[in-house]
Amino acid sequence: MNVLTPSTLDEALRHRAEFPDALPIQGGTDVMVDVNFDRARPETVINLNRVEELQGWRRDNGSLWLGAALSYTDVITSELASVVPALAEASRTVGSPPIRNRGTIGGNVATASPAGDALPPRLVEGAEVLLASTRAQRRLPLADFLVGPKTNALASDELIVGVRLTPCGQPQTFMKVGPRNAMVIAICSIALVADRERDELRAAFGSAGPVAGLITAPLSERSTFAEAVSNAASPIDDVRGTATYRRHALRVLVGRAMDRCLG
Repeated sequence: MNVLTPSTLDEALRHRAEFPDALPIQGGTDVMVDVNFDRARPETVINLNRVEELQGWRRDNGSLWLGAALSYTDVITSELASVVPALAEASRTVGSPPIRNRGTIGGNVATASPAGDALPPRLVEGAEVLLASTRAQRRLPLADFLVGPKTNALASDELIVGVRLTPCGQPQTFMKVGPRNAMVIAICSIALVADRERDELRAAFGSAGPVAGLITAPLSERSTFAEAVSNAASPIDDVRGTATYRRHALRVLVGRAMDRCLG
């Protein structure tokens, strides 16, 4: 295996253009599982750990720029925990402390798992994925970037640079159901915002369809919103739970989330 270790974003993008089949890696919490189980055998890996342009987060004209290398622990332990509380709540549910230390919000987007815990909180905040190549830079709404189970809209010469969102500052929360309380892939999950400024409920579900999905409704439809979210999902039966149970759990989670956010 050939390992390339760029020290700048420009260098990383040149490697990406030269080796389109190369596998980018940052935290490796998803990538190395596939390598260890022989589901992936890349000839070339681009190690992004030294690329400072992907690190950290910043405020930018009222919005937030979250670097692709931002870890779950970074979200939990920084000011971000109060600015995007649903994302912080979701980050606390990811794996174990070592996984949270290494796993990144960029890798979570790239993996595009329907069960990715940090995806629903960013969907309800209208997040965009920032992509770059030697050709150009572009933005895609997160909802458009997630095109199928573990399938994304990343071009073969592009890297995820970060995520941009504008925090609404409204009550929000994240909840998930699993067969145990920790270190578990969600049977289903929900992020919800009760946005009084826009008179809108926004909910995004995970692990209940081929991609994480977003549903909106006026606050006046609170009484039917849980059912609307459940109906919008398209869950399957698998080893973690049945489709029927997932729909029921979504209704319960949405109801609890609305109680938490609206009182």
